[in-house]
Amino acid sequence: MAVKIVRQPNKVAIIGAPSSAAAFLPGSEKAPAAIRAAGIVERLQSIGYEVTDLGDCAPRLFADDDEHKRARNIPEIVASLNDLKPRAELGFKSGALVLVLGGDCTQIIALLTGARRYYKHLNLLWFDRDADLNTPASTPSGRLDGMGLASIIGKGSPELVRFWGEPPLVREPDALLYGLVRVDQPEVDFLTRSPLRHVYAADISLQGSEKSAHEALTHLHAESREFLLHVDLDVIAQEEFPAVNVPDSGGLSYAEVRSSFVEFVKQKNLLGLDVAQYNPDKDPDGSGAKKIVDLLADALAARLESLAAPPAASPAAEDTSSTTA
Repeated sequence: MAVKIVRQPNKVAIIGAPSSAAAFLPGSEKAPAAIRAAGIVERLQSIGYEVTDLGDCAPRLFADDDEHKRARNIPEIVASLNDLKPRAELGFKSGALVLVLGGDCTQIIALLTGARRYYKHLNLLWFDRDADLNTPASTPSGRLDGMGLASIIGKGSPELVRFWGEPPLVREPDALLYGLVRVDQPEVDFLTRSPLRHVYAADISLQGSEKSAHEALTHLHAESREFLLHVDLDVIAQEEFPAVNVPDSGGLSYAEVRSSFVEFVKQKNLLGLDVAQYNPDKDPDGSGAKKIVDLLADALAARLESLAAPPAASPAAEDTSSTTA
């Protein structure tokens, strides 16, 4: 029987995905606890959200896993997705915006799968310094964090491609990469022939982050189609946010990331999002966790304000009313 979802603009469902199983080093499994300790629930409640905390999945830990050199730690990753999927389904069924605190980048697969139970088609905005389009055939490391998007569009690890019974989870034309800096040559080759749209960080800085975000949303048809948002926090330059697994200089500033992020989160058709790759082991004073909470709170406050505002009258409507007056 089909389930009709009634969206609840003032509700957020939070899920912790404490996994470093797909990562390049341990630590990101501690992210959900650190972000909660920095006050994410209380901040969202103070803004005006009704917050449902759906708890944490079981921790899944980094391992070298030489048995699966082309898809390291794959059994643990699949287990983590099986933990997260029913919680995501519950969050979407409630009509809340679903927020996953990660964790590694593969967790978005379970978030998408949970949404696909209720929504036939989904678009995806991949906000990341890396393309994550490697496959077991092209990977230089065997780490699934570098293959997350490839699996979503049906090109990656078979175990992850098949996690959704009818791949792909998201079609290539319905995904957009935003904030790119590091792209391996096989990924460059793929992007030259793929309909998957991509925007480099240098172009965002040149054009301006707010305008770039609006153009990305237009390409994604965000005004008329439901979408999910994946944010890898290493998209922020390491000078301002070093507490990630693979930090790097250059790319986007915190202010540029915040500006784009606010525009993305304000969209009424955003169903859910995940934040990934924060590593508390690299954040001894907790300042990184506080920045994440500030980033989420700023964007979600803007969302609540945007969704509560009455729709603007079209110029045609204004002309008609003045004529009849």
